[in-house]
Amino acid sequence: MNMPPRPWPTGETERLEPLVRRMLANNPSPFTFTGTQTYLVGDARGLAVIDPGPDDAEHIEALLGAIDDAPVLAILCTHTHRDHSPGAAPLAAATGAPIIGCAPLTLEDDGPRADAAFDTSYAPDTVLADGDLVRLPSATLMAVATPGHTSNHLCFSLVESGALFTGDHVMGWSTTVVSPPDGDMSDYMISLDKLYERADRVYYPAHGPQIDKPQQMVRGMIGHRRMRERQILRALETGPVTIEIMVAQMYPGLDVRLHRAAGRSVLAHLIDLQRRGLVVQAEGDLWVPAP
Repeated sequence: MNMPPRPWPTGETERLEPLVRRMLANNPSPFTFTGTQTYLVGDARGLAVIDPGPDDAEHIEALLGAIDDAPVLAILCTHTHRDHSPGAAPLAAATGAPIIGCAPLTLEDDGPRADAAFDTSYAPDTVLADGDLVRLPSATLMAVATPGHTSNHLCFSLVESGALFTGDHVMGWSTTVVSPPDGDMSDYMISLDKLYERADRVYYPAHGPQIDKPQQMVRGMIGHRRMRERQILRALETGPVTIEIMVAQMYPGLDVRLHRAAGRSVLAHLIDLQRRGLVVQAEGDLWVPAP
């Protein structure tokens, strides 16, 4: 998806439905699109903040202005990449709200982007499990466990309206990077199947526009991942192949800044295929079909 024309609504709230407002952080990149989108859910009687974003003083100040006098009852994080959760601590300090949501995760990550390393400062007051509820005066949010992009990833369902806040599990502008060792393609596909079986009305992702046809989107994502599997298996038919060569074959025209990220997802596919007995790793970075 091409970048929308500037100016982007950084630091401004956009009302998406009666109980949901969105604010864009000023952290655009090839990996975050126009930036991380923070959501304010609820009304003047009490709010939840979903994905407070980076620890950026201007973004936190803008959020506090949008919150105004409403009590913040929960700060929810879908996962702990640094473009999602670091803003939780300063926002909690300013509002007194508890940090609730995904589990902490401090795994060392050799993934494709420095800003996506895990937030080691994240310290939740409460960790939510699948199906746990956060009750606000005007709304109810339910945790939906969706491991894959990260092992601790959660989505949040707004029960009253049928909206699902999808974090990075489903994005409105790009496919999701699944980067081992924590990112797991097997789990990611199971989580996609889980969302496909739900009846959510709309998705609000952390990056990119809202998704108004969720099941159609998820069905396409599942098909896309299966296509990538077939491409990998075809590439291996000619003999041992490296991930670098597979990326060049599978992603023609891809921005070179995203090659390493694509390679991580290819690796995640290869690990999944290896578990299923379809491929094996030969010497070094070479992969071959299973005998």
